[in-house]
Amino acid sequence: MNKSTRSACAASGPLLPLFSNEQFRELLRARSRPLLELAARLTALPSGETSLSLPRSLIGRLLLESGQTEALLDEYGARDNRHWSGFRALVAALRNFARVGRSLAHLQTRLPAYRLLPVEGDFPAATHDRLRVVGRVVVELAASLLEEAQRLGVRQPSIAPAADDFAEQRPLGRLPRDRDDRAAGDAASTITHLATEFLNLAADSDLLRATARVQPEDYVACFPDPVSEERLRQLSFRFHNLQSLYDTHVSGTSIETSDSDLPILRSHASVIFHLLEIATDLAHYYERHVSPRTGDNVLRGRPVVDRATTMATLFAYAMAFSSDFLAGGQRLCQGILRRYAECARLQVPVPCYRGFHVRPSNLVARIVAHYGGQVRMELEGKTFDAASPLDLFRANETINARKRRWLGEEIARVHSDCAANLGTEATAAAVLAIVHQLADEGKIVLYQQPLQLSDRIGCRDGGVLENTVAEIALLQATGQLDIRTDLTVTFIGDKRVLSDLDVLARHGYGEDAFGNNVVLPKALSYLRR
Repeated sequence: MNKSTRSACAASGPLLPLFSNEQFRELLRARSRPLLELAARLTALPSGETSLSLPRSLIGRLLLESGQTEALLDEYGARDNRHWSGFRALVAALRNFARVGRSLAHLQTRLPAYRLLPVEGDFPAATHDRLRVVGRVVVELAASLLEEAQRLGVRQPSIAPAADDFAEQRPLGRLPRDRDDRAAGDAASTITHLATEFLNLAADSDLLRATARVQPEDYVACFPDPVSEERLRQLSFRFHNLQSLYDTHVSGTSIETSDSDLPILRSHASVIFHLLEIATDLAHYYERHVSPRTGDNVLRGRPVVDRATTMATLFAYAMAFSSDFLAGGQRLCQGILRRYAECARLQVPVPCYRGFHVRPSNLVARIVAHYGGQVRMELEGKTFDAASPLDLFRANETINARKRRWLGEEIARVHSDCAANLGTEATAAAVLAIVHQLADEGKIVLYQQPLQLSDRIGCRDGGVLENTVAEIALLQATGQLDIRTDLTVTFIGDKRVLSDLDVLARHGYGEDAFGNNVVLPKALSYLRR
């Protein structure tokens, strides 16, 4: 510790007195007794019962007692102590898997009330199976915790299994829904806002699609990219926020009763949120306790939980079903937006750099695909499908034909005697003068200087007009210049899609005048992936 560090420590106040292992053992004996009694209760279950679904009342007690014990251990620095770090790691792992069990138990209980679109796998059966698996993991962790407590002298002979009856014996049924609907605002705007928010979240959930079908041998390679506790926690928070948004503005209102798709949307958002909770806790366990790169060697050196079990629950259950319900919700929201579409027209300029080439066409098509509606683009009496990049490419034929017609008019304006045959050198000089004058006037944009002119300049059949048009066409084809026009296109479709297309057009369709990529605004963040 250097002088400045010692000064900083002194300024922060006197150091706390150090506890001996014996002193801390006596403190922990009293404070951890409820947790150890619960652990004893779990391990005392007959072998056939240890695989039963964890009742939520037991999970609640486990979370309470393990949380209080973990807080006590952290308060006294057990994580950084050789003697107590193993006990602390087991308490943390027990609490972590109790949280996973709570989310699974909640899903299993709520499944009959959820309105979910069909998915490929049997979600209820998979949830029941994972709850049984996690129940066994919790029992194994409880047994390891008791062994560690015995080794450390924390467990007393008088500790017996908790006598509480945790069985959930509840009659089936629910209360009637007989409250009047709450007052609501504009139904169409509320519904389309929620559907749009779900679609934006779906666009940001690429990690779910990327990892949903990963093979077991590749699970570990997914850490830390694309899978990490941080990314999953952020995604979980955003789906929770969407669920809260629904409950605030839609739940219990006439809007909800008027559209049967809305409870389905809410169910999908809720299920994905709880699955992401599970994924976050499992990713936390792996990164904190098991990962060779970031894990604490306390549990990595003597693993209690089978890694294959953790990974299968994370990837094959939580991530895979999240991806499936996300895809179903995405289709649902696109259908909602089509039903509530408000048709409008938008006139915008064509992309200034080479028209609708690859990047602008793909970005336009991705915006249309994001919302799932039908949008068409009109240009000089021709119609193009804005959802198809290939169809948008075809618009360049019309754009270039229009540019050539306009170019002829501009050449005639700049050079009054276009039909004259001036000879090779004079024609070449006239062509070059016309090109530079049009560039100075901003009628054409030069991407390269000096221009690499062809050896046929001035030698072609015809006069100045024909030679200038041919030379500019060649320079345009080789990417040395482009022709600027005030040509516009009109998009026709849902105003929400047109709003994003307008933003795209205002930002040069993702390019500057020289074809360099530009950063798209936050409103189009879903296009950055």
